[in-house]
Amino acid sequence: MRVLGLDVGDRRIGLALSDETGLLAQGRGVYLRQDLARDVANLGQMAKEFGAHALVVGLPLNMDGTEGEQAAKVRTLAGALAQHTGLPLHYVDERWTTQEVERMLREVRASQSKKRKAKDERAAMLILQAWLDRQRAL
Repeated sequence: MRVLGLDVGDRRIGLALSDETGLLAQGRGVYLRQDLARDVANLGQMAKEFGAHALVVGLPLNMDGTEGEQAAKVRTLAGALAQHTGLPLHYVDERWTTQEVERMLREVRASQSKKRKAKDERAAMLILQAWLDRQRAL
């Protein structure tokens, strides 16, 4: 079963997809945001093309575990996408994802633009991989 992972930002959405066995998350690039309706339609089409059976979305919680403005924005998009596709929706706490990705990319010699895109995609991979690992442990 394939699962689509998303790292939702204001400008870009990092994409990741699990392999068919549900063991590994693989990067699928970055989607550049437009508006809610087009984002939902385009991401819904991608989910269909990828053969996704579920959505996993990173939820940006505050350090104390509460939800702020950014988490509300993510829930709006993710909820609309889940409703549009009919796919089950799962959230993953992404508080430490950005720091982990930045640590991984520190030694990469690439332009800032390439690093930004790589960061979004890798964040989606980490979010999805965390969820996949947790599912296997259940």
